[in-house]
Amino acid sequence: MAQTMKKRIGVHLGTAGGCWTAVNRAVEVGANTFQIFSASPRMWRAGPVKTVDAEKMRELRAKHDVGPISVHASYLINMCSQTEAVRENSIAAFRGEVERALALGAEYLVLHPGSWKGLTREEGLRLAAQSIERALDGVPWQGKDFTILIENTAGAEFSLGGKLEQVAELVEFLKACAPVGVCLDTCHTHVSGYDVVSEEGYAETMALVEATIGFDAVKVWHCNDAKAVRGSKLDRHEHIGEGTIGAATFRRLLRDSRFSHAAFIAETPVDAPGDEARNVGVLRALAAV
Repeated sequence: MAQTMKKRIGVHLGTAGGCWTAVNRAVEVGANTFQIFSASPRMWRAGPVKTVDAEKMRELRAKHDVGPISVHASYLINMCSQTEAVRENSIAAFRGEVERALALGAEYLVLHPGSWKGLTREEGLRLAAQSIERALDGVPWQGKDFTILIENTAGAEFSLGGKLEQVAELVEFLKACAPVGVCLDTCHTHVSGYDVVSEEGYAETMALVEATIGFDAVKVWHCNDAKAVRGSKLDRHEHIGEGTIGAATFRRLLRDSRFSHAAFIAETPVDAPGDEARNVGVLRALAAV
């Protein structure tokens, strides 16, 4: 979908009434990009996308110039589980995620690589790459505007992707079998130990992003303030500007020309009606030059 060069700022939205309804919700909250689950994130199996729903989504996106669209994969998926049954379920579930994202015309599918508990990190990395490759086998993604995004994690023990180097390794493994990029989460980056708050720390962290992943590979930023302190490894999201990251960091990130191509999507709490619009509004205000 042709897009203007304006900043793409949005939020994760619900899909009650059909996935296409998220486009209307995006417009209502002032967003021009968004993220959804294409099915329940707590269930292994889901039905296919209805053709009429996919058509409605395309029509509404074109009408309102909303995009790119990011689908977040199920939380159950663990592509590097030591348990074969979990891994097989994960492969099948991820294949379904890819098929639904393609049917909806989503540009991005975000995946947490999983936990390698009971294995070595190297074994986990290899299993994750092999599992994703198996899930994609035979799926007709060629020629589509579609990229799988590996998301960095909060750095919990055994979690694959807590370090930028691990994300880069997995991306490199997958390049041969799929279009692949990166989604960076501000909260995850912060609580996993990287300094994005101080000017010096931000510069050092971005130098590491460039050296490992590369700026162009970062297609989406999940913009989430953090309830916990840097290095805590606690993945607890907070409203923009109200956590331990702070508004100044988001202003710096949103105005960083090295990410002018990226979409900025909040996954902030919904504690009260209007919270989605409020967080989108704060991000828009911080992005304004």
